[in-house]
Amino acid sequence: MYGTITPLFPGLPGGPEVLVVLLILVLLFGANKIPKLARSTGQAMGEFRRGREEIEEELSQMEGDDEEEEEKTTSTSTETSTETN
Repeated sequence: MYGTITPLFPGLPGGPEVLVVLLILVLLFGANKIPKLARSTGQAMGEFRRGREEIEEELSQMEGDDEEEEEKTTSTSTETSTETN
């Protein structure tokens, strides 16, 4: 009558798994160092995100520069071909 319960997000750890991981973290690092560890992890993730955004911005600027150069060469070639006719 009752089927098996499928998790909402398969592959993600549920309640008991998270508790086991937290217990292992407390045993490894101690309760006092966990907030510092979480803070430094958050700062590192923020730095990574900022670096990724900067690289994406530079790439989009480079693509824009390439498109401008192509437009210039296309417009110059059409101008020279019109002048010769």
